Amino acid sequence: MAESRRHATVIGWGTYAPEHVVTNADLAATLDTSDEWIRSRTGIERRHVAAGEATAAMAIEAARAALRVADADPYQIGLVLVATMTPDYPSPSTACLVQHALGAAHAGAVDLNAGCSGFCYALALANAAILSGEHDMVLVIGADTMSSIVDKEDRATAVLFGDGAGALLLGATNGPAGVLATWLGADGSGAEMLIVPAGGSALPASAETVARRQHYLTMDGNQVFRFAVRMLPRAVEQVLGRVNLPLSEVDWIIPHQANRRIIEAAAQKLEIPSERFYLNLQEYGNTSAASIPLAIGDAVADGSLLPGQHVVLVGFGAGLTWGAVLLRWGTGLGTGRTTAYRYLWRWLLYRWAAVQTLGRRLAARVRGWRLRRPRPDDPSGGGQRH
Repeated sequence: MAESRRHATVIGWGTYAPEHVVTNADLAATLDTSDEWIRSRTGIERRHVAAGEATAAMAIEAARAALRVADADPYQIGLVLVATMTPDYPSPSTACLVQHALGAAHAGAVDLNAGCSGFCYALALANAAILSGEHDMVLVIGADTMSSIVDKEDRATAVLFGDGAGALLLGATNGPAGVLATWLGADGSGAEMLIVPAGGSALPASAETVARRQHYLTMDGNQVFRFAVRMLPRAVEQVLGRVNLPLSEVDWIIPHQANRRIIEAAAQKLEIPSERFYLNLQEYGNTSAASIPLAIGDAVADGSLLPGQHVVLVGFGAGLTWGAVLLRWGTGLGTGRTTAYRYLWRWLLYRWAAVQTLGRRLAARVRGWRLRRPRPDDPSGGGQRH
């Protein structure tokens, strides 16, 4: 496992969480619940909730932080992948909005939706893109605004979810660090266990779907719990088996931050102490595709995740889907030291992207005004041009 070959290595990381915090006590003021009830069943104490921020805005902040850590040039990014189940729009993709805001002019961009497993799916695709030689640098983002699809009157889901974003910048290297193995799976027979029923082609938005509150996330909590407890240990074992790495050599398991009870049950099945799972769900709640990269950022910040360590990232969620990524945390990369010219270059790219967006919006308004402007030869004095 120490051979020198092309790897997709993490060279930058960044996170973003909205400033507005909703505590358990805040929820208890409007729901039939309590701080003790939420803590004892989930381990969650508070969650960050977006106020006037959409998914792309959070993803952009996390991505820019990752670029700062790597001191990277956005022009060198070959692909932007955004894992999300709460895109800004059905179309265009959130990834395209991020790609433009970063000034990543040479990058392709695409969203993917694998629910709470999305970040592991995106990492697996980024790894394949780099191993194939197609790209040398790929930006992977997990971002979700779960507050936009959670029914605030439903105690079963309202207490669980928060908003946030996290990003990893992957670069091609020939050293031993980086992604060592991936494993993905799905079982569509469980699709209705975790679903937003309306808003797609199966049940388009209508006054009736809104009245029935069908645009909110619904969850069969007991079934999802059983699924997660079963699949989390299996995913860890499968990804380790791909490179014959014993569980004893894994320093950290960073799981999707869904529920402390799920993690404790999985630890028992794996016969390891629950302390080997890195958790920060007490601060953020379940942020879906953002939860794993948010945890990575916190683990780096508090000194838990160190160079040379083996870490398993494991996600599970809607679909039903699951995925795991084994990586060795790198050394000598992503130091956070910024060169002045690259700092200035990124600043110029970000500002130029903002100017382009403003220019397009102004041009669209001018075109609209011209179309609505009365024509001198129009006897009605009005408006529509053909």
